[in-house]
Amino acid sequence: MIQLNSESASYQGVKTLHDIDLHIQKGEKLALVGQSGSGKSTLIKLIYDRYPVDTTLVPQDYGLVSHLSVYHNVFIGNLGQHSTLYNLANLIRPWSDQVEMVRSVLVGLQLDDYLFRPVGQLSGGQKQRVAVARSLFQKGCLLLADEPVSSVDEQQSKVVLNQLLNGFSTIVLALHDIQLALTFCDRIIGLEKGRIVLDRPSEHLTENDLLSLY
Repeated sequence: MIQLNSESASYQGVKTLHDIDLHIQKGEKLALVGQSGSGKSTLIKLIYDRYPVDTTLVPQDYGLVSHLSVYHNVFIGNLGQHSTLYNLANLIRPWSDQVEMVRSVLVGLQLDDYLFRPVGQLSGGQKQRVAVARSLFQKGCLLLADEPVSSVDEQQSKVVLNQLLNGFSTIVLALHDIQLALTFCDRIIGLEKGRIVLDRPSEHLTENDLLSLY
């Protein structure tokens, strides 16, 4: 499904990824782990740039529109499924069928009480869950999520990750929490200074095996 062969990437003239070889099969749940600055976010961006079709992205900065409601931010994920006229009409007076579809996604993330609240009034953790809800509403063959649970507590992290795993068949997650990576993903990619230094099934790894990356 995904094939990167000897790929490199640079940011502002500085090379941030070096000779990346990465093959991801359909149905894999893969975690990228490593220190901040190790190249996790850059690798997610590289995959997205190479495979934009049918790929859903949850960026680290959430990519939300603060003055719009939770409903509208989630609906944005499916703008391409409707005509411009339909989308404009929905912005002014949301269609009841779309409201119920969005609400059903928000229920699973414990956000349905905030359906028409402006995103700018939400906490950081709530905003992060809105970004996740948008991805679930958008759907796609591949999910790329950059630290999708960094702003929520342990219990909410498990809720969010379960929703993502149920919503997408193939997933690449950048995660700081190695326990979550081992629990929710079947393959672990360890990054260090822009290079892949570990690539193993999670069932063959322990937390101690990953601590050297931090």
